[in-house]
Amino acid sequence: MQGAVVVRSDSMRIRAAVALLALAALGGAAAQEPVVAAKDPEALFTDADPVKHANKQVVLHILRELVQCNYWDQADRWLTERYVQHNPNVTSGRDNVVAYFADQKRAATCDKLTLPIVTVLTSGDIVGVVFRMEYDDPRNEGQKYTSIWYDQWRIVDGRGDEHWDTATLGPMVTAQ
Repeated sequence: MQGAVVVRSDSMRIRAAVALLALAALGGAAAQEPVVAAKDPEALFTDADPVKHANKQVVLHILRELVQCNYWDQADRWLTERYVQHNPNVTSGRDNVVAYFADQKRAATCDKLTLPIVTVLTSGDIVGVVFRMEYDDPRNEGQKYTSIWYDQWRIVDGRGDEHWDTATLGPMVTAQ
């Protein structure tokens, strides 16, 4: 009798393992929901609270004039001289950040933010920005998938004073 229980138990384990493998295979085929950026990213940089609004506006200028349009000659308007950098690819200090981006092509016009932004978050003097990113799918050649990138700044006296992001060592990554 005990042998019969073991056989049923082994049989159930095998069926359960097969079912789990089938579900795992379907999970990869179904994929996640795509990340969608806001239609009007500049609208995300407003707030009813005047301090949060002012801080969001600083980050809007950092993203539009500096990051998107590469007007790095205006960096002193939006970044402090000490600008603490937590990205492992860039040394702290405004001059070092400007040098890091120096070879980027300057945009012909710079009237509207077009980066794919999902949301903007604030907490005290911190403004965080979630970007939509598109990557090559390593499991399916020629396919893409979406995820996010996160940047945040500490704003001090109307300028970015400290920056964090999700960068790892390697080449520059751009939002898509």
